[in-house]
Amino acid sequence: MIGRKALSPVELFDACVARIERTDPAVNAVVARDFERGREQAKRAEAAQMAGGPLGLLHGLPVAVKDLTATEGLATTWGSLVYKDHRPDRDELLVRRIKAAGGIVIGKTNTPEFGAGANTVNRVYGATVNPFDPRLSCAGSSGGSAAALAAGMVPLATGSDMGGSLRTPAAFCGVVGHRPSPGTVPSDARRYGWSPLSVDGPMARDVRDAALLLAALAGPDAADPLSLELDPGRFAALSDRDLGSLRVAFSADLGSATVSKTIRDHFAVVAERLEPLFGRAEWRDPDLGDVHRTFDALRAANFAHAYGDYIHRHRDRAGPNVIRNTEFAHALSVADIGRAHAEQTALFRRFQSFFEDFDLLICPAAAVEPFPVEDVFVAEIDGRRLSSYIEWISVTYAVTLTTHPATVVPCGLSPAGLPFGIQIVGRRHDDFGTLAAAAAIEAALAGDPEYCRPIPDLHRLLSRQDGLAGRIPAALEAHVAKAEG
Repeated sequence: MIGRKALSPVELFDACVARIERTDPAVNAVVARDFERGREQAKRAEAAQMAGGPLGLLHGLPVAVKDLTATEGLATTWGSLVYKDHRPDRDELLVRRIKAAGGIVIGKTNTPEFGAGANTVNRVYGATVNPFDPRLSCAGSSGGSAAALAAGMVPLATGSDMGGSLRTPAAFCGVVGHRPSPGTVPSDARRYGWSPLSVDGPMARDVRDAALLLAALAGPDAADPLSLELDPGRFAALSDRDLGSLRVAFSADLGSATVSKTIRDHFAVVAERLEPLFGRAEWRDPDLGDVHRTFDALRAANFAHAYGDYIHRHRDRAGPNVIRNTEFAHALSVADIGRAHAEQTALFRRFQSFFEDFDLLICPAAAVEPFPVEDVFVAEIDGRRLSSYIEWISVTYAVTLTTHPATVVPCGLSPAGLPFGIQIVGRRHDDFGTLAAAAAIEAALAGDPEYCRPIPDLHRLLSRQDGLAGRIPAALEAHVAKAEG
């Protein structure tokens, strides 16, 4: 519409601002706002639009940026009390690419402290809640982005993902999130440039929008040692994949992830709906070994170096998840870290063998349904106490260890009336094929009221008074006190 002059970038920006101002008090997703500068950029975008010259991929589109990414002149807190007044003097590469493509940064979205936690709450901004029910979690750590998209505040948002940080919120909020192959979206800020665990990725309301944002973010850069040589323009021209030619494996729990019976049962219903779309489909679990111990060790090693000094100097202001991850690393030996790297390598090789028989692996995108915000994290599933505060996201962090791309697509509502998402895992480095298959699945479900993307009832959301948006749950303060003790 912008390209054919049917919509002004200023009109679009003002509409997003109006939606944020009306809706965000009930959700608390867009925690730092850049409306004044953004509107000036929208005016310039409108002038360029009317001049009739070439326009960038994201020309005039408002984009929300997760608050783990530095944005020049705009509050970047990383969810930390230590940085609550921090305003960077430069943009990270990801933001520079958004702006170079014509995108307009409208604000920052909420995240737990340094992204540590699968529930979006911190002591700077409080909790972000689920637009489908403000008593419930939007998951994390890209929960602010997912909630803003679901509530229609922005058309595009960024996320980051180590253990499932953009995939789980996408599932909880009924939107799309794509975890790219490591190196697809380069970073000039990631401390561990050689690690494939943490990536930045696009989030949107549908697959094609996510692919459009990825087209602006992807492409090689010398600052990232894992940066891939690829043509990002392919993502902008995404076409649906022929599902009838694909061999698909369904798995309810990847063979070793912790997934509730409720989710496994409903996933079986969803799989039955999807199965006729594919050339061949069967139930098959990959052999991922002890994904829990492997991921815990690699993640803790990252935290130990990145935040060890931070905890030493600011323990009184640090959150429990950062403290817990950092101190867990102190109990690990060099041999433990070496074993984890070796096991990830073995897991990766077994996964390549698995994909000799399949083009896609489809599984649930979250192990449980959205839970109360006050719980902070999931402590048990089906009566079994979990070994760590992040074990409940093992269905996503298991895929992280494989390094394969994964797209989350919403598939209607669960029996409890909450968003349900599937995780579509593609072949190694095949982000384009994975997204193209996800787009085709999304299109096949679009006309099905039972399985298409759900939309939250904003009138009902705004009329409720029982949410925790912007508040700090008592449970979080209890966890903080325990960690500090």
